This record gives sequence, structure tokens and C-alpha cells, in this order.
Amino acid sequence: MTNRLFILVFFLGLVGNPLYSQCLSKNKIAAAGEEATYAVFYNLGFVWMNAAEVSFSTKLTKYQGKSAFLFISKGQTLPNFDWLFKVRDSFQSIADTATLQPYWFRRDNHEGNYSVKSTQVFDYINKKAFCDVTTSKTALKRDTLPLKGCVLDVLTAIYASRNIEFNHLNKNDLIPLSILIDNQIFPLYIRYLGPEIILNHDNKKFACQKFSILLVEGTIFSGGEDMTVWVSDDLARVPIRVEAKILIGSVVANVSSFKGTKYPMTSEIITSE
Repeated sequence: MTNRLFILVFFLGLVGNPLYSQCLSKNKIAAAGEEATYAVFYNLGFVWMNAAEVSFSTKLTKYQGKSAFLFISKGQTLPNFDWLFKVRDSFQSIADTATLQPYWFRRDNHEGNYSVKSTQVFDYINKKAFCDVTTSKTALKRDTLPLKGCVLDVLTAIYASRNIEFNHLNKNDLIPLSILIDNQIFPLYIRYLGPEIILNHDNKKFACQKFSILLVEGTIFSGGEDMTVWVSDDLARVPIRVEAKILIGSVVANVSSFKGTKYPMTSEIITSE
């Protein structure tokens, strides 16, 4: 498969669709003013390197005269890692504030010697998605795809998935979701693995819910269920940690800061000395 997948944003929260491939009837989690940053570490054998930083933010905007969310995510490798594999990624998505259905999506990614610019417009009246894709290896390609059921872009999938109701799942339940990447719709799934307590890189302990994710094969991922996500076991449902095997080595992303959540994070376990 020649589809190029970005490294960083995909690591941070494709933890499932609570309505089993049906779009949300009501958004309970996403809120304007929310901001998050993640520290990304690269592992090669016994060597760990602080490799990159990823940020997320949520704002209010207008789309065709209607109030909407503007989701923004940026990821970039740190200067001491650029020599190995330089990444400068930017993602933006405009979505419905109630259902998180995407209206418009754009990504501008530069990864090593490869770059891609992609725009998606979702037309729910005519049930079509209009996609423009340009890469460093190919000229502009325009496609029109049919929208069947609930199809999310890669950024709204993260926010929609945080509405998952853990108490409705049993261990090893499989949850499908469809994601539009560039000009192709991918049927993916996540597997619920149950509750787990983890110790973050800053020695903070969190009660979490654990998932594994089916990855799409690309130049970074080999494909398969090689990504694990831990989400805070509280109403905020913050992605705390993500671990993923890549073609060479592995990557771990840990939450560094999170503010402006609609609900407070209560999953941190405070222990007295």
C-alpha cells in the first residue's frame, strides 16, 4: 500500500467510536478552549530519545453561517531528532459542535523527504466527500467519494472517540470506525482491553482504560494491531499514553499538559509518601 501515513497525530487517541460506526447523537466531551501537548519518545533497542512534541487545541468558528468547532493539531520533531527524521505536520478540522461530524479537513505534512497536502469537504446533503491530494511525488488528484454511514477525518475521530462509554464494553470487544485519509476510506477497528493503572514519564500515576488499534500499513507502520492507547478513566477521557511499534523501533507518546477540559481529570492517583 502506497498511502503515506503521518507519524504523530495518529498516535494520540483513535480509541474507538462509542456508537459502533454511527456518528454521535450528542457530543459530551469536546469543548472550546481545550489544549493539550504530548512528548513523543523514540525507542531503538536500549536507546530512548526525546523525539517530538504534538499539540492539540479546540476553538469555536463559523462554517457556512453555523457555529462549529475548529480542531487544530501540530506535530514536529525536536532539533536533536531532525537529523534522523524531520517531521513538520499540521492538521485542521471543522466539525459540528453537537455530533462532531466533520465539515472540512486539511493536512499539510512534511516527513523526511516526503510531503503531502490534502483537503476534504464533506457534503451531507448529497452524501459525498470531495478530496484534493498533492504529494511530493504526485500531482494534484481530485476524487469524489460516496459517504455511507459515519465517516470521520483523522482529527475528528480523536475527539469523537473520547465520548466512548467504557461501562458498555466487555474485554476484547471490537469496535469499528471508518476514517477518510486523503482520498480513501479505511475500515478500522479498536479492541477494548479493560482497565489498567499506568505510571507516566513524569512519575504521575493514572487509572486508565486500555485499547489496541488496528493500523493501516504505510511507510511508518507495518500494519496490524501494534498500537496501544491508555485513556483516563474519568469524564475528561484524556489520552494519557500511546505506544506503537513502527517499521524500525517503537514510539511512546505521553501527555505533558492538558487544560480546558469540559470535565476535570480525576483519574490521577495521589499517594502519600
